[in-house]
Parts: sequence; structure tokens; C-alpha cells
Amino acid sequence: MAGLAESGSNPDVELLYDINGLAKDAPHWFDRVMEFVGEYGLLFAIVLLVLWCWWSVRRRGDEDAASSVAALVWAPLAAGVAVLVNVPIRGFVERPRPFKTHDGLEVLIEGKNDFSFVSDHATLVMALAVALFVANRKFGLVAIVLAVFGGFARVYMGVHYPTDVIGGFALGTAVALLLSPVAMALLTPLTRAVERSPRVGWLVSARGRGGAAGQGAVIPGARQESAEAGERDLAA
Repeated sequence: MAGLAESGSNPDVELLYDINGLAKDAPHWFDRVMEFVGEYGLLFAIVLLVLWCWWSVRRRGDEDAASSVAALVWAPLAAGVAVLVNVPIRGFVERPRPFKTHDGLEVLIEGKNDFSFVSDHATLVMALAVALFVANRKFGLVAIVLAVFGGFARVYMGVHYPTDVIGGFALGTAVALLLSPVAMALLTPLTRAVERSPRVGWLVSARGRGGAAGQGAVIPGARQESAEAGERDLAA
């Protein structure tokens, strides 16, 4: 397993050199941008999309807000589960980073001494993106495009083979989709309970908090008006 894709005639290696070769020809500032984007930027952007989608859902306050928020809660959980699943996979395959077995690569970030397959970054961003797609198609499609570009950036940076990224995409997608029904069955009752709470119901629905307050709160002056109306009825 450790010798996976070490041959220079392997299409995986050839594509690695083709994509990473772009880094050699690019200006230094562009490589620094790609380094930031591939390491942190795209992951941060997808997390912002998840938060933006949550804000939109709670503002609308639709009847299915609880289930939508449950799907959004599943997004970071799916990413965490997928990365945990990847731990034994990386230990079993034991594939070295490409720059350890191939010369002439432009490595944009140092210190990557762990195993290469499957890419944690690709797994993480795709699990987030696919789970977001389950919750909201529009936001999810944007996130998937960002995740694909993030995988490209990992190869561009010289820290992963293309198949590392493809494997990460497959793993993240599988976890997000296959475990989604179980996650929704567990999370939806929880978000519905939160929605009914007068204190934290705003986390699920902006209207939900108002509804809860309207059912249980005493409106100033209402009790006095009710008493006056009762007196008028008795007088009549």
C-alpha cells in the first residue's frame, strides 16, 4: 500500500506534476494566495455559507425550520465523523506525501509529514458541502464548487496526489449522505424542542420565539382591559 502511485508513469503522478507545475510558473504572490486558500480560506468560506444558510432559515421561520436547522447542524458533525473515519484509512494505506517520493515538486507549505491518502482537507470540505446541499440546494452547490477548487489547491500546493483528493471527496460524500437519515432522526426532535423554547427558540426560528412569547407572556395592559370589559358586561 505504501508504494501506491510512486511510479512516474502513473497518470496520478503525471497529473500531479501538471497541476503542481502551475505553481512553478505562477508569481510568488499568487502561490501565497493559493497556499492560504488551500489551507484555510476555502474551509472558512464553506463554514460561512453554513452560517449564512442558518441565518436565512431562522429569519424565514417556516414550518420546516426545525428540520432545516437539524440538517445544518449535521454539516459540521458530518465533517467531524468523516475525518475520524479517515484516521484508520490513512494508517492502513500509509501513503507518503508526494514530495517525499517525487523530486522537482513545488511544495508551498512545509511541515506535512503525515500520510497522504485520504486527504483530510478534501474529506472535511466535501462532507460540509454535501451536508449543506442536503439542507439547501442553492447554498450547497456553491459549497461543492468551493470544495472542488479546494481539492485542486491541495494538488497545486504539492501536498497531495489527485487520488488523495478524489478519495477525500468520496469519503466526505459517503459519510454526509449515508448517515444523514440517522442524523436527521436524532437531531430534528432536538431542534424542534429548541424551537419551542422561549429562551433559545430564536436559534431555530425568529418567529418561533415570538410565537412562544405570544402564547405564554402577559401583554402589558391586557389584564386591566379584560377586567374593565368584564365590569361593563356585569353592569349591562
